[in-house]
Amino acid sequence: MNYIPRTLEKHIKLLASKFPVVTLTGPRQSGKSTLVRHAFPEKPYISCEDPDIRLFASQDPRGFLKTYPNAVIDEAQKVPEIFSYIQTKVDLDDEPGQYILTGSHDFLLFEKISQSLAGRTAVLRLLPFSLQEIHGFCNFKNPDEYLFNGFYPRVYKMNIMPYDFYSSYIQTYIERDVRLIKNISDLGQFQLLLKMCAGRVGQMLNLSSLGNECGISHTTVKSWISILEASYIIFLLKPHHVNFSKRLVKMPKLYFYDTGLAAFLLGINSVEQIQTHYNKGGLFESFIVSNIIKKMLNAGQENRCYFWRDKNGNEIDCLVENGEQLLPIEIKSGKTVTSDYFKGVDYYRRIAGEKASHPFIIYGGDHEQMRSNAHVIPWKNVDKILF
Repeated sequence: MNYIPRTLEKHIKLLASKFPVVTLTGPRQSGKSTLVRHAFPEKPYISCEDPDIRLFASQDPRGFLKTYPNAVIDEAQKVPEIFSYIQTKVDLDDEPGQYILTGSHDFLLFEKISQSLAGRTAVLRLLPFSLQEIHGFCNFKNPDEYLFNGFYPRVYKMNIMPYDFYSSYIQTYIERDVRLIKNISDLGQFQLLLKMCAGRVGQMLNLSSLGNECGISHTTVKSWISILEASYIIFLLKPHHVNFSKRLVKMPKLYFYDTGLAAFLLGINSVEQIQTHYNKGGLFESFIVSNIIKKMLNAGQENRCYFWRDKNGNEIDCLVENGEQLLPIEIKSGKTVTSDYFKGVDYYRRIAGEKASHPFIIYGGDHEQMRSNAHVIPWKNVDKILF
């Protein structure tokens, strides 16, 4: 499979024409290196994964930047010494697009950016393929196939079975990345927490419950959840703060950026097992919400997704802030539209009034419907949501 165009490419080129440094973060294997090498073929590509390069940059940062005055520096957080030197150089040269930096760890990378490159770099995030990016190349007819395979580029580029890819991914992630972010003595417990999180996809995050099941403290769970967030394994969908005089829940909901990884952690070995799995609805929600977030990030926007639920159980699966307006989105994995699909958005529109935009219902079927109370769209057209 040849290079699959990434939606973010246009925006990263635009920002490179305006900022001296552009920083691209995202999970390991999301396609960052491929994207920057394709977007900036004229720049030397330097990988700090290479021990010789890493040694050169750390021992002689001035000489390193003199050798590479205009370059793509991959996994830049591995050589934190160069950030302050990059700051000095770009301030002197005052030219856009001097360096494109990539990194896989928010904790490590943004600590250095805030110290040295604040105001000098644009920051973008690249997640694995969106449905829009990959759909034309593999064209699965059933959403369950995407839930099972996930969206990591190497699965498609090398035609790797999901089990083989994700087992290797988890091993590398835990043995290398987690140790870099934080010194965790019991990696087995960390992996158990990761599996427990997969079992709670689409559910409220209860730190105490997770801690009890894993045999670790509430504080430790909170710390490890932050590691999973920083390395783009999970994201927490926060409850929206506008309550319309109703009591709201305050806990976030837990999702995985990639459903293929979640499915692997759940022990799902085939597409058929997805169809009958107890948490297929949660996986489908994760699939849709992560694609909405990808659309925002690929346009260079911040994540503006929330959910809404009151103490009586009335809920909106995804609520997108769009200026003064709030866009309600209900997500249903079923293939047949029923009257129950509209209860949540109808209730929310009644209490939100003019603040609520015309809602969307995204479901597991194939037909689009323009209803008076909601726009019903099939899963494969999730990119049609406008905000």
